[in-house]
Amino acid sequence: MDAGDSAEKVFAPNVEVQQSAHVKSLDEYKTLYQKSIDEPVAFWGEILQDFHLEKQPRPNKSLEFNFNCDDGPIGVKWFQGATTNVCYNVLDRIVKEKGKGDKIAFYWEGNDIGDDSKITYSELLVEVCKFANVLKDVGVKRGDRVAIYMPMIIELVVAMLACARIGAIHSIVFGGFSADSLAGRMVDGQCSVVVTADGVYRGSKLLKLKEVVDNAITLADKKGLKVHTVIAVRHLGPGAGQTPEAPAQSAKRPCYDLETTMVEGRDHWWHDKMATASDQCEPEWMDAEDPLFILYTSGSTGTPKGVVHTQIGYMLYTATTFKYSFDFHDDHVYWCTADIGWITGHSYVVYGPMANGATSVLFEGVPTYPDPGRCWQITDKYNVSILYTAPTLIRTLMKFGDEPIKKYSRQSLRVLGTVGEPINPEAWLFYYKSIGDSRCPIVDTFWQTETGGHTITSLPGATPMKPGSATLPFFGIDPVILNDDGKILKGECEGSLAFRRPWPGMMRTVYGDHERFERTYFKTFPGFYRTGDGCRRDKDGYLWVTGRIDDMFNVSGHLLSTAEIESAVVELPEVAEAAAVAYPHKVKGQCCYCFVTLVQGVTYSEEIITKIKQHVRQRIGAHAQPDYLQNSPSLPKTRSGKIMRRVLRKVAQNSRDLGDISTMADPGVVEELFKNRPKIS
Repeated sequence: MDAGDSAEKVFAPNVEVQQSAHVKSLDEYKTLYQKSIDEPVAFWGEILQDFHLEKQPRPNKSLEFNFNCDDGPIGVKWFQGATTNVCYNVLDRIVKEKGKGDKIAFYWEGNDIGDDSKITYSELLVEVCKFANVLKDVGVKRGDRVAIYMPMIIELVVAMLACARIGAIHSIVFGGFSADSLAGRMVDGQCSVVVTADGVYRGSKLLKLKEVVDNAITLADKKGLKVHTVIAVRHLGPGAGQTPEAPAQSAKRPCYDLETTMVEGRDHWWHDKMATASDQCEPEWMDAEDPLFILYTSGSTGTPKGVVHTQIGYMLYTATTFKYSFDFHDDHVYWCTADIGWITGHSYVVYGPMANGATSVLFEGVPTYPDPGRCWQITDKYNVSILYTAPTLIRTLMKFGDEPIKKYSRQSLRVLGTVGEPINPEAWLFYYKSIGDSRCPIVDTFWQTETGGHTITSLPGATPMKPGSATLPFFGIDPVILNDDGKILKGECEGSLAFRRPWPGMMRTVYGDHERFERTYFKTFPGFYRTGDGCRRDKDGYLWVTGRIDDMFNVSGHLLSTAEIESAVVELPEVAEAAAVAYPHKVKGQCCYCFVTLVQGVTYSEEIITKIKQHVRQRIGAHAQPDYLQNSPSLPKTRSGKIMRRVLRKVAQNSRDLGDISTMADPGVVEELFKNRPKIS
């Protein structure tokens, strides 16, 4: 059976998973889903009872919302009048109310094999209380914004939860953004305190984080922001890993010699501040709709948007999606490969898992270092039950074949998840068959920074799976597919994906610019939240997200999805990865220009070019056949693994005006792309 045939096949849930699942059948899912739509306040209110609320919601104030700009300001409010503290719920509640203080919260796995540690919920609570007191000592108070620019280390979790404990708003910036990007986010949020580390190795590459912070502060100062405090973890420099209890460096911790410049009066070492901090810190009780954090995401204008998530709704939604989407049980070990600097890390490395008292793996390095088997070495080491990763990584691993995978058992794996982009059927099948041994359900989750948590996803014990389909909506999500006029399409159809009612975890505003929030998400289709993604619904009601609307283009009047073309191309066994972009065409208006990464050992040739074009014609139609193909041994990607399509569009057009490429993992890729560019008359 080839990939094309398998893409049409329905894969039933694993019987073993089904027997112990929270939701055991499609009928059970439909019953729960209907209740979540018909009685949202009762549905979510019942789940909320498991959490600690210092004050209960006011009667008749559990949900208020408006999605139509013509009816007044756009707004969503859940459980008004209630107060809570998210840090209390993910730590104190687990330790004191659930009695799980001795349970491992995180296994930390460093960049280098053998560099590892672990921390229990009780130990983490102590560290968080201490750092909360450190923040208060430097003047941070309720409502203040704190910028965090750190690697994937336990101190990052400590820092964000310490902010939540005292009611400060954390703004975490991925530790790979440039000084310019960091400064812009600091200025927008008016963050006068920054938490960072001296540096980090990702694979063999050294990132000097504190140096980036210093440069960002200089840039921010020119824009009027005065940063008065920087707290830095000594992660790589002399004495890294030392604690008052263990002054000698750990034997398994590699010794680095990174020297770091510290500005007197402004900069402080984490370990120095923590040494004298009290381990007792009462939580600040926050209103349901108080901000919890700001997270910046790309905007169509080029200016990042500060997405604001609030307290109770976000906590409730991430906890619930984590439990049901991954069918989490107390004895599972969970690993999400995402960086905490992105929303996936916020929701499904920290808040969602911890609210369920989960044991998670926190990985500092890159999944292919020092070799392509690292993921499976870690999986076997910690007996990982649930793995949540991106299609980009799966396609990267496809290049190396089965050999690095089959060296390891992976028998502990129970559920596999994907996140970040639509997964093509070929990658889905590789994940299912080669990595999951055809026994692990795949949870294909569609969601966004703005949604806070999963919105469309299968449930491991209930949903029959179709490779490439995100399947069905999560509880409380009411999706519609709209045409260009904003009319709801019924049955089998394709159009713009939107949601017509609120869910607890959705964003509340764009920080400092509510008008932009309304304009971006609600003006285009009044009465609906616009996702910005295209979607197809099949005859069974399954949803297939086709990619961003702005990643679609017209060829002779035919609307084409880059994701659909890429999916067809990578079905071929010779192709590891593909990226399609629009290219100007004198006759058609636009045509398809496709960058192709071949599997190791395969030679780029006229035979391959012909095979790819014919396959696309066969899978989609002649109108979708790429006019131009380019051999691309590597694609330009951000450090989080996302393909930088705007760069590819510039390469296709032979334009060197690339804009900001500071977030690119390997800038050297660009020159190779220009060298390989075919001659176009």
